[in-house]
Amino acid sequence: MDRQIDTYQALNALASPGGVVIFGGSEDKRIPLCELKQAFQLREDFYDLSIADLTIADAPEFFDRCIAPLAPATLLLHLGEADLHTFELDPSTFHRTYGILLHHIKTSCKKCDIAVISLKETGTDPRIKQMNEHLRMIAESERCPYFDLSTMQLWDPKQTRDVMSFLYSTGFVRPLKQNRPLYDLVKILFHHT
Repeated sequence: MDRQIDTYQALNALASPGGVVIFGGSEDKRIPLCELKQAFQLREDFYDLSIADLTIADAPEFFDRCIAPLAPATLLLHLGEADLHTFELDPSTFHRTYGILLHHIKTSCKKCDIAVISLKETGTDPRIKQMNEHLRMIAESERCPYFDLSTMQLWDPKQTRDVMSFLYSTGFVRPLKQNRPLYDLVKILFHHT
């Protein structure tokens, strides 16, 4: 993990502050950011600072060392995969530790929009459904948007890309100077896996 942290810190020197940061686990390392950025004409700066096997307990230190220096405008928090065993043993400890992580992020980056992303339900592990319910409750209590990946399975990426391309080509979206809604970003980034 220290090697990955050193790599991220070196890359942060080249990054621009105020972008969108994906803060997740090993599954998120496979998100094809460059391809998605091009296909959906995403103008935001994206940084995938995910790390394999990162637990919620270790996340605040990783956040301080690698993510806080970027001063992200948006943080897509997709953690919990490495905590399934801990969750099974003691859901209340997981719940409390995740809440502490969210509070830590909010106090470190006061202007950052934080979105909590559910784990992908495969139907083979009942713990994931239970954990996602806890994630939803934690997000609500911390007043963060929660995005359930299971509700996004009916999404048609080609149709969405075509509609977004039309809107951008007609100049409808950019003159309003609005950021892309978080729901759209989550669909685009996390639906492919």
